[in-house]
Parts: sequence; structure tokens; C-alpha cells
Amino acid sequence: MDVPGPHEITRILKQVSAGQADAAGRLMEVVYPELRRLAASYFKDETKGHTLQPTALVHEAYIKLVDQRDVEWEGRSHFFAVGALAMRRVLVDYARQSRRHKRGGQWKQIELEDDVLLSRHNLDDILAVEEAVRKLAGLDERQAKIVEMRFFGGLSVDDVATATGLSKRTVEAEWTMAKAWLRRHLGGEAS
Repeated sequence: MDVPGPHEITRILKQVSAGQADAAGRLMEVVYPELRRLAASYFKDETKGHTLQPTALVHEAYIKLVDQRDVEWEGRSHFFAVGALAMRRVLVDYARQSRRHKRGGQWKQIELEDDVLLSRHNLDDILAVEEAVRKLAGLDERQAKIVEMRFFGGLSVDDVATATGLSKRTVEAEWTMAKAWLRRHLGGEAS
């Protein structure tokens, strides 16, 4: 199957929104490879035998995405921005559930880099970032959304700009400020 362009994804998303019976299955075929690649990157450095696998993450997030009946999909970037939120929720719920089964545990300082996919972080880090993003949202909702799309969704600056309607320069500036705030909040001022 050829890699679909953004216009093909947008066309299928409009069919999903219109309630076309076979559109959700077709959408899964088209977006699955990208969602799976993103999910696999989250678990790249996790130990073998991890109970949440990339395929399960993709499936749970996808179900959350297509179950949203009132969403008027605006295109590929919008879909993957909402997908970032869905994956965030699945990962955070899983991390919370996993922490309940453990005793103790220390929050660790984590590094935030420009390519901040979760592959270098464990599930405890997800909870630390989740808590920090919630606090950031109370101060600056736009920066929190950008962190969500970049960190949890793996979206590029260009994709975030498209999804939010902001300029690339604005997204870059907000991302820089949000990373600085998160470093301070997560105890990484020295990093």
C-alpha cells in the first residue's frame, strides 16, 4: 500500500465524520503505520515483558479517536493532535495503574530535548510530566497544548503549527518557554 498523503487522510476523516460505515476501518489502515511507529518509539527502551505493548497503545488510542462522534476532523494534523491527547491519556492511566501496584518509588529528574519522545523515559516519568503539564495548563493553556502534542504525540513543530493555527515561529518560541518552565518544575534547572 502506498503511503497516503495528508489530503487522503483528510478525505477519509471527512467520511468518518459523515458516518460512512467503512471509513473507520479504512482510516485505521491509513494511519496505523504512523501511530504504530510513534507507539513503538515510546517503548523502545522499556524492559522486555512490559505489560503494555505498542500495539495495545495504538488500539486503545484509536478506539478513543474514532469514538469521538462530535469531532469535525480538520485534517491530518488535527487527527494526530487529538491522537496525542488519546495516547497521553492511555499512557497516564496505565502509569497510574502500574504505580499503584508498586510500593514507594522515587520521581526522577528527566531531560526534555527537542526530540522528546517517551522512548528514553519510563512510565514514572510520564506521571511526572503529566503532573507538570497540568500545572503548566493552569498558567498557560497554549504552552501546555504544545507540550502535549510534542511530548505525548511526537508531532513536529510544523504539525503543531498546523493543528493550532499558530505560526511556526510562535510554536518554537512557546515550546522553548514551556521546556524551560518544565525543566524548573521537574527539578532539572542544572540540566
